[in-house]
Amino acid sequence: MDLFVATFLKMFFIMTPFFVLSVFLTVTNEATVKEKKTLAIKVTTSVIVLSLVLLFFGTHIFTVFGITLDAFRIGAGALLFLSAVDLIRGSKDGQKVDGANLHDLAVVPLAIPITIGPGTIGVLLVMGAGFESKSSLFLGSFALVCAVLLVGIMLYFSHIIKKVIGKQGLLIISKITGLFLAALSAQIIFTGIKNFLNLA
Repeated sequence: MDLFVATFLKMFFIMTPFFVLSVFLTVTNEATVKEKKTLAIKVTTSVIVLSLVLLFFGTHIFTVFGITLDAFRIGAGALLFLSAVDLIRGSKDGQKVDGANLHDLAVVPLAIPITIGPGTIGVLLVMGAGFESKSSLFLGSFALVCAVLLVGIMLYFSHIIKKVIGKQGLLIISKITGLFLAALSAQIIFTGIKNFLNLA
């Protein structure tokens, strides 16, 4: 159960849900509520499929490219830290896309790179390689899917959330998420360095 909770919370914050929500609201500003809900379902499905592929085949990617787990931990942590800094500074602007068909945005840019950015990809690969048994891999996968579904629910009810907290509220929550991400990225880097140097 500890593994489930830890994986769930880690993945939820890594996907920067409030940043994703703010971009989703920006992109779908002129869309109807029905169009927003349909798009939210497509984005959620795309993210689940992409995340599971990265999680299950991460170790094979390591083998093909000859990358050590600790080296990737350090690299992924550094990328995640940059994402955290962007969130805190507010320099990640919503990507307003000019297009008649909103559903074309489900995979790009809303799934990749908005929800699953470079930092998220790195953490998924590290997590997949770090699971020691099939049961832990299954539990981690289930926690990942639950985290993605929670983000999907936020997108599905984005029109209600916008009315409740407003744009300023979203901005504040996004900065708090950035602080959590900064701490998480530091922990990933420290773990990679400690293992690389064989420190106890």
